[in-house]
Amino acid sequence: MTRPDVVVVGSGPNGLAAAVTLARANLRVLVLEAEPTVGGGARTLDLGLADGVVHDVCSAVHPMAWASPFFRELDLPARGVELLVPDVSYAQPLPGGRAGIAYRDLDRTVEALGVDGPAWRSLVGGDPSTVVRLALGDKRSVPAVSPRRAAHFGLAVLEQGTRAWDRRFLDDVAPALLTGVAAHAISPMPSFAAAGTALLLGTLAHAEGGWPIPRGGSGALTAALVEDLEAHGGTIRTDHRVRGHADLPVAHCYVFDTTPRTLVEVLGDRLPARTRAALEAFEYGDAAAKVDFVLDGPVPWTVPEVGRAGTVHVGGTRAEMARAEATVASGRHAELPMTLVSDPAVVDERRVVHGRRPLWTYAHVPSGSDVDVTEAVTRHIERFAPGFRDVVVTSRCTPAARLSEHNQNYVDGDISAGRASIRQLFARPTWRFDPYFSGRDGVYLCSASTPPGPGVHGLGGWYAAKRVLREFGITTTPSLAP
Repeated sequence: MTRPDVVVVGSGPNGLAAAVTLARANLRVLVLEAEPTVGGGARTLDLGLADGVVHDVCSAVHPMAWASPFFRELDLPARGVELLVPDVSYAQPLPGGRAGIAYRDLDRTVEALGVDGPAWRSLVGGDPSTVVRLALGDKRSVPAVSPRRAAHFGLAVLEQGTRAWDRRFLDDVAPALLTGVAAHAISPMPSFAAAGTALLLGTLAHAEGGWPIPRGGSGALTAALVEDLEAHGGTIRTDHRVRGHADLPVAHCYVFDTTPRTLVEVLGDRLPARTRAALEAFEYGDAAAKVDFVLDGPVPWTVPEVGRAGTVHVGGTRAEMARAEATVASGRHAELPMTLVSDPAVVDERRVVHGRRPLWTYAHVPSGSDVDVTEAVTRHIERFAPGFRDVVVTSRCTPAARLSEHNQNYVDGDISAGRASIRQLFARPTWRFDPYFSGRDGVYLCSASTPPGPGVHGLGGWYAAKRVLREFGITTTPSLAP
């Protein structure tokens, strides 16, 4: 292509969202990707574990994609992306042959929780659009929500983010069910970051879109973005790692779908000293290790209803999960680590090939861990699914320390691209009023290290692209409609 107007470094969902937005404004856009395949945290690949069986490399379940204003305007269904919605959004197996079940149907969930049903409805039965506006904004603008609803959400975060988190519950099932969702933040619990995560994702679980799984895998989202980008003249160059300023083609603007660490490595002294120091102070959090399994049948959960869930949080009781996360935060491995599990074949029968099906799991571990957690994960699943070992055909572990080999943004295995803390909820990546501006003219950051944070929603890229458009005198954001 001729000299680009904008170079986007990194092709994760945020980088592609920025690229699509800018290309639709008739700018010449070049995307540089270090890996052989595009998509970052939204890729589906054949790992060679079983003939024809593909695995989601990072994210597998996508409530954020359904809720995201960016993806809504992009209109995924019109682009052939099927978001398959399980009747059970997620489940929490518990000791003693019990389980908490979060049905997409809120009333059914409330009824099943019995004495704690009203408390559940009060916490996660609110208006999903309000929660999305509060949680998925740029953390600088005032969201257009009812002050009463905003106050309700804030008080709920305050309650569930402190030692008052058990105050409203009488039984142990509902609090465990909520804590399993909070654990997606990979942080000590209770904490405000974990509470906000639980209330956002918990509310989306009962929304129309639930916790969907794309047919064929997460790569379907990436394919839709790539198709639109190329249809509007954008270009993608893979196997092009940007290590320094010399690796960047000349362009008017640069958008980095990278961590602050990479931005500093690439630009170095070209960044203002104060900004560089602030970016270097950005903190990375605890980590996840990935275990991909191939099974010859469904997981034999003790409670059969758990097998209907698209996502299963394997951690036991609220106290057990809090203890496991505290152990990880102290730099040690939990004997039974908090483990997230997804069997996409629950809703996507095409993921079963010759009787073999993928099972996606993440286990929380200390930052930089090089431990193979296959046995720990297997043992933990067996606790609630005796006989699990018997359906395992093969497996492969990617320790936390190696996750950055296929995605440089996962520093030491931090799949959130930044610690989940109350400070970094707002100072992400710095306290700058425009969190996407790097401090150097024409250079922007748009990764999960910027607001609204981790998740496949494309919003960091969309918000950053709107800033970039102003550099070209474009004040109207282009439509994303097909």
